Amino acid sequence: MSESDGGDREDAAGEGAGSGDREDPAGFEDAVESSSGDPLVLLGMNAVLSATFAWIAVWGLGLLGLVAYTAVNVATAAIVLFALTYVLVLQ
Repeated sequence: MSESDGGDREDAAGEGAGSGDREDPAGFEDAVESSSGDPLVLLGMNAVLSATFAWIAVWGLGLLGLVAYTAVNVATAAIVLFALTYVLVLQ
């Protein structure tokens, strides 16, 4: 295999990947801007992600001996994270 073959393949791959972006760049942006989304889905995702992160954070802090690994601490951290992200997203 010669060096020019490898170069041609890289050029072809680079053109193919970039040409799709150039054909309809505004189509995706228009769809995203016009889509309001379902607020219940956002709230559900926020709740699940906040609870998961709180569980992991309290577990890790429990390993370090900084907090007790209890359901109350996990729930409290999840509620605080949920409220914080909810307020920050609304701004």
